[in-house]
Amino acid sequence: MTNTPEQILNNPFLNKGTAFTSAERNALGLNGMLPPAVQTLDQQVKQTYAQYQSKGSDLEKRIFLMTIFNTNHVLFYKLFSEHVYEFMPIVYDPTIADTIENYSALFTEPQNATYLNIDDPDHIEAALRNSADGRDIRLIVVTDGEGILGIGDWGTQGVDIAVGKLMVYTAAAGIDPSQVLPVVLDVGTNNEALLNDDLYLGLRKKRVYGKQYHAFVDKFVATAEKLFPKLYLHFEDFGRSNAADILNQYKDQITVFNDDIQGTGIIVLAGILGALNISGEKMTDQVYMSFGAGTAGAGITQRIYEEYIQQGMDPAEARKHFYLVDKQGLLFDDMPDLTPEQKPFARQRSEFANADQLTNLAAAVKAVHPTILVGTSTVPGTFTEDIVKEMIANTPRPIIFPLSNPTKLAEAKAADLIQWSDGKALVATGIPAAPVKYNGVTYEIGQANNALVYPGLGLGTIASTARLLTDGMISAAAHSLGGIVDGSQPGAAVLPPVSKLSAFSQTVAVATAKEAVAEKLNQEDIKDVEQAVTAMKWTPAYTTEKAGE
Repeated sequence: MTNTPEQILNNPFLNKGTAFTSAERNALGLNGMLPPAVQTLDQQVKQTYAQYQSKGSDLEKRIFLMTIFNTNHVLFYKLFSEHVYEFMPIVYDPTIADTIENYSALFTEPQNATYLNIDDPDHIEAALRNSADGRDIRLIVVTDGEGILGIGDWGTQGVDIAVGKLMVYTAAAGIDPSQVLPVVLDVGTNNEALLNDDLYLGLRKKRVYGKQYHAFVDKFVATAEKLFPKLYLHFEDFGRSNAADILNQYKDQITVFNDDIQGTGIIVLAGILGALNISGEKMTDQVYMSFGAGTAGAGITQRIYEEYIQQGMDPAEARKHFYLVDKQGLLFDDMPDLTPEQKPFARQRSEFANADQLTNLAAAVKAVHPTILVGTSTVPGTFTEDIVKEMIANTPRPIIFPLSNPTKLAEAKAADLIQWSDGKALVATGIPAAPVKYNGVTYEIGQANNALVYPGLGLGTIASTARLLTDGMISAAAHSLGGIVDGSQPGAAVLPPVSKLSAFSQTVAVATAKEAVAEKLNQEDIKDVEQAVTAMKWTPAYTTEKAGE
């Protein structure tokens, strides 16, 4: 069916705005509907960036960029690709938190998302068909908005996290925006502020759990798999009580990924590998402590533990290297409220003469002597000078990653960690951190940003036509990033810079795809893995074909 001129100008997949040529305007019935000048994409980018720079706050900048996204995908992604490092904190974390919290009040466009309602499960298939509109969907990011890191339960407003995540997939790895779909599962919310907000656009009811919830998720997954047989399904910001259960249910059946559990684990593993590249120490000699044992903390711990197994260590021996600390202190196996993800790493009280006193992080660090300390607690300032000095007393190059974000929730500041450790700590943070100058050395601070890994992981998995995403593929992705670090440079970062996101996404994609083929997971014959990855990559450029029918 031929699109009308109005449909073309209002469809971000088709619209070129002032870049429609005279011939195209004649052919598509656009004469008189645009100013007479014909601009190039580069001219549009320059013009749009100047408009962006005039905005007074990060929130205004994000709202402006979303307007461009809703109008013209090629222009948006061309602009994004030229300013990736500058735009990442605007398009995604931390600015996205403001737009999630104000989503209903700011709402102007559904942004090609699918909104699924637990009270209307019979329309899941129709909703997905309507949103896809005949497009070949290869990637879905889905959230139920319960566990948005740092800000909690935001119900249907969490759809912004799925939209933002997909923008990064395209900007970083070149996944075709016409092949992606953001989805929100609205199962209610426990956020009283939303329930009492007249403007709230989601279901005005308490969040549903249990059998009805899982039946809804299962119906969504089954329908999506039926409609989109080449689908890579990415779960994002599900709550603590559901996230791991859903991943464990599906990971051996379909190509599924949970960024909070697996993505954060991959980037932390890559950071540790980079740090060990600098220190020259062995992974299996490390003692790992997580401060924060929720979905992210336990998921990261599981990923690092699996690496010990892949490096040849016996599982029972490997578990002896891991300790979880949460609000009640060091986790012991006799505690009644342990989650299934915490139980494998809970310790026996008989291991410690003073077990009853290990009720806080400082006491746990003193008793355990960890060489690696990772924070996902969202409790600010908890990696204290005393704790750092305790680690330094027991290991020459402690690996310390305060990952909680936004900035106000971080367990420590990078500059303090460098100073307190006399430059010995190997540091990565969850949010961007400026280089630290100390004793004549400039220490580059790696950012444990999932965006360094999940776009390339997705591209490599999709390009390889893998039927599953395996631990081997995840390990290959992490090693490809960790291996980039040049340990000979004084003050070297443990992770590559986000400013080179596009290049590193290709590195990760190729490593992931090669491992998928090596494991014989590819469903289509692939003779040249690098060519398959390159062929899958989309570049923001105008084409006559996409302007028309």
